[in-house]
Amino acid sequence: MRSNRVPPWAHSCEGVPVNRDWEDRVTAAWATFDDYAEETASGSSSAAGADFRAVIDALVAELPEDSPLGPFERACAWDSTGHSDKAAPLYREALARGLNGYKGRRARIQLSSSLRNIGRAEEGVELLTPELDAPSDELDDAVRACLALCLSSLGRDREGLSLVLGALAPHLPRYRRSMANYARALVEPED
Repeated sequence: MRSNRVPPWAHSCEGVPVNRDWEDRVTAAWATFDDYAEETASGSSSAAGADFRAVIDALVAELPEDSPLGPFERACAWDSTGHSDKAAPLYREALARGLNGYKGRRARIQLSSSLRNIGRAEEGVELLTPELDAPSDELDDAVRACLALCLSSLGRDREGLSLVLGALAPHLPRYRRSMANYARALVEPED
């Protein structure tokens, strides 16, 4: 007799097999991150970071070996514990394994930030610029903010400020149009 039970990895999220229980446990682990960050503030930073990464590594060990979610979650853990240099190759691995959609966009934003942190802001600009034309979602402002930081690191402050003002303008209760116009004026050639 065949079982009608769905295997844990039969569901997919953005084309990646996913287990809702696993995703919930990852979310719960990240909800505890501030506890580890408090330990970091009290002086035991390397131990607290290693402890948190061990929690994430244990969850990643449950995934299929070729899952893009594994390197993505590990990259996030390294990044969040102050190791952009270790995070960057893991974000690249996750993207190379096919991480796309919302988490793929998060990976590109976070990879760009990591690249900036390790002195490779130009790569961050190259990675994020196409995201300005991607379908709009709740990460649009994060794309612009991170891209602005990368641009600033390259001495392109006017372009960065333009992006930040453009992202801020829709959230203002007044002066939306003015701020959007000022944002454009920062980067448009003067007559």
